[in-house]
Amino acid sequence: MDITIHRPDELSTSLRRAWHGVMDESPEYANPFLSPEFAVGVGRYRGGARVAVLHENGEAVGFLPYERNSLGVGRAIGLGLSDLQALVHRPGVAWDAQELLRACGLSVFEFDHLIDEQKPFGKYVTGTFASPVIDLKPGDSDYAQWLRGAYPGLAKTTLKKERRLGRDLGEMRFEFDERDPRVLRQLMRWKSAQYRRTGRMDRFARPWIVALVDHLFQVREEHFTGVLSVVYAGDRPVAAHFGPRSRTVFACWFTAYDPELRYYSPGLLMHLRMAEAAGRHGVTLMDWGRGDKQYKDWLKTRELRVAEGFATRPHPVAAAHRLLRRPVRGLRNTVLAHPTLREPADRLLKTVGTLRTSGLSDSSGRAGGRGR
Repeated sequence: MDITIHRPDELSTSLRRAWHGVMDESPEYANPFLSPEFAVGVGRYRGGARVAVLHENGEAVGFLPYERNSLGVGRAIGLGLSDLQALVHRPGVAWDAQELLRACGLSVFEFDHLIDEQKPFGKYVTGTFASPVIDLKPGDSDYAQWLRGAYPGLAKTTLKKERRLGRDLGEMRFEFDERDPRVLRQLMRWKSAQYRRTGRMDRFARPWIVALVDHLFQVREEHFTGVLSVVYAGDRPVAAHFGPRSRTVFACWFTAYDPELRYYSPGLLMHLRMAEAAGRHGVTLMDWGRGDKQYKDWLKTRELRVAEGFATRPHPVAAAHRLLRRPVRGLRNTVLAHPTLREPADRLLKTVGTLRTSGLSDSSGRAGGRGR
């Protein structure tokens, strides 16, 4: 097994074609987060992005996108943003985790959404988690018929809220693939406000993430297309979602809505409209990603499993990294796994978020006047 290391944007056309071929050959690798386009996008804004290419008999048979810092600490590419990670390889390819880490110059490789079937990483897994998905089938019925057939328990209330939204604010319409970048900016503003209200880290306060989403919005390729979906009432955006799709998999990523309209359940309206439209556009799997949300439990048809952990080589840096990271992850996972702990933690985060948002409102009113 030969392993070569490349910057994502330096991959040759033949290597990208081979990577796409592996995605097509194995359904578990069809997710757009496993595409070279996602790796190239992250590599534009993260200097340590690399791709390890595995070769057998001169042929490229596997691809591991990752990020590496100056100390040799590695992580799955886009860790914290990507909802699926893997060494993407052809069926039957045998590889060794230690050999791979040595070739990449890594003492540790951290992952948090690794495909569960990556057996050579198995002994380094510290936990596995459910990742809800919806299996979709193309149909020729209209939305209301689809909704009544797919989710009979939600159909009556959902259609009623859509009608009420139309009466109150203007006729409701849905755009599965909106190309107006102004709506993407509105989505980011809504999402930032939501992060602050709930005490979470505001991803869109990081310029590189904003730049990455802007870039991916422009990508229109067979194995990766940035899709912006929007629910409108009249000309007013009510809810929006941005996420990538491949030919067959649509990855749910950033969803937000106008908080003034929360009583219409705009997030749920968005997810249901997206699912129906995605099926009509050839998608067979809608991947929600890891995480406990009530709407995921309502809408999922089954669950995949993803893993988190640290693949390591004997090295002082690897030992130090595990000592720093594992307790933080363990505490977080303990809280998330127990509702009696999760609910008080959520309340605390929301209280912090309210205080933070109030402070920002008091101190940044003039900036708000400039539309920031």
